[in-house]
Amino acid sequence: MVKQSFADQSFLNGGQLGAVNSINWARIMAQIVYYFYASVALGGPHRPVSFSVPTGNFGDIYAGYLAKKMGLPIKQLIVATNENDILHRCISANQYEKQGLVQTLSPSMDIMVSSNFERLLFDLYDRDGAALSELVTGLNNGTANSLEPQRWQQARELFSSHRVDDEKTCDVIGQVAQEHNYLLDPHSAIGVEAGRVCNQHPEIPMITLATAHPVKFPDAVIKAGQAAPELPVHLSDLHDRPERCKVLDNDLATVQAYMMSQL
Repeated sequence: MVKQSFADQSFLNGGQLGAVNSINWARIMAQIVYYFYASVALGGPHRPVSFSVPTGNFGDIYAGYLAKKMGLPIKQLIVATNENDILHRCISANQYEKQGLVQTLSPSMDIMVSSNFERLLFDLYDRDGAALSELVTGLNNGTANSLEPQRWQQARELFSSHRVDDEKTCDVIGQVAQEHNYLLDPHSAIGVEAGRVCNQHPEIPMITLATAHPVKFPDAVIKAGQAAPELPVHLSDLHDRPERCKVLDNDLATVQAYMMSQL
C-alpha cells in the first residue's frame, strides 16, 4: 500500500509523501556511512574488507554497493537471507519467482519482493528506465522470472549470497553465545552464518552487520537455548507504557483516507 500510494498521483495531488523505511533515499545515504566507518576502523582504505549483510528489502546491502562504487575497497558483499530467499535464488541461480511468505524467527527479513533491488537493477540495465519498467512489471506479474543472462552475471560478480533457515539460525545464536559470550539476534545470526559459508578471502576482515537487538526477539533467543535478555534500563518500563495504535481495514482507499485525516 505504501508503494501504491507513492505511485498514486491523484492521491499525492502535488503533495509529498515520505516513508521512514529504506524506500526513502535518506536512509540509504545514512547507511552508506557505517560501511566507511567500519572499513576505516579496520585499516581502510588501504586494507580491503568484506561485508555480510542480513537482507530483506535490500536497502542495507544496496548502501554497501554504493559505498563500493564510491571507492571503498570492498572485496565481497554477501546477501544473507532467511527462508524467504528470492534474492538468494536470483543471485545464485537467476530464479526470480515469488513464493509464499514463510514466517521465520527473523521477521524483518520476511519479505517476498525487495523494493531496493529495483535500484540495483536500474544500474544493471544501464539506467534504462523503460527497460527496467518492463522487467519489473514482468517480474511482479509473473510473466518474467529471471534477468537477462549478462545482467545476471553482473549481479553475480557484485554479490555472493546464502540462505539460512531457522534451525541453523538458532544453532549460530547458541554457538556464538557459548564461544564468544555475545548474544546475537536472529537477523544478525543469519549474517554471521552467511559470512562463514561464503567467505572467499579469509585473509581479510569479514564484517557482519548486526542489524537488530536480541531483546526484541526473546522467543528466538530462548529457542536457541539462551536466557531471554533483559530490557535496557531506559526501556525497563516499556511494557507498562500506554500503547497507541489504529487498526484499519486492509484497503488502500481506507489507509489513504486515514493518512489525509492526520495532516
